[in-house]
Amino acid sequence: MHLLHIDSSIRGEWSVSRRLTARAVTTWRAAHPDGTVTYRDLGSAPLPHLDSAGGLARMTPADQHTPEQRESWELSEQLVDEVKQADVVLLGLPLYNYGAPSSVKAWVDHLIVPGLAYDLTTQQGLLGGREFVVLATRGGGYGENTPRNGWDHAEPWLPHGLSMTGLQPRFISTELTLATSVPAMAELIPLHEASLAATEEEIDNLWLPASAQL
Repeated sequence: MHLLHIDSSIRGEWSVSRRLTARAVTTWRAAHPDGTVTYRDLGSAPLPHLDSAGGLARMTPADQHTPEQRESWELSEQLVDEVKQADVVLLGLPLYNYGAPSSVKAWVDHLIVPGLAYDLTTQQGLLGGREFVVLATRGGGYGENTPRNGWDHAEPWLPHGLSMTGLQPRFISTELTLATSVPAMAELIPLHEASLAATEEEIDNLWLPASAQL
């Protein structure tokens, strides 16, 4: 068994999503003691965004690639291969300015490769059939009956962004992560703690045998 672990937060040791993905990796290793893990940190080592120099590599025959297109294509091949080698993909997804980190958008863009991630003729995704767990964290509250309900554009976007690949994310979300550090949100700390505890419990149960979850 093999796990692909991806972090994207830029907050380092203060990151809630990093703490949660680390907890999930520990849980996965306990369930798969012989398993292996590949780690990619999009927060500290972001991928290059697709640009006019290399981005058209996905629309240009390989034998016509410029050096920049070849470099971009080879990076996409590497990223797609990381997913293909994994039985489980684990992504930490913080909410930045009501959307996904741009580093996650770049990762998704690099995965949308005809012939590698989806069949160009049938449009069938080629990366399905593996577990994709997304640990989403939000500084505020975005649920029903909240002032910013509907302002989270990261969680609704990701399934659409990856739809061509066949990857289907399972979201486990934590809200109000800024309550402990923003004085104006202090009264929301109990709600954050409850949200975090529920997330941690769900993480701890992710890879337990079905009999252990009864």
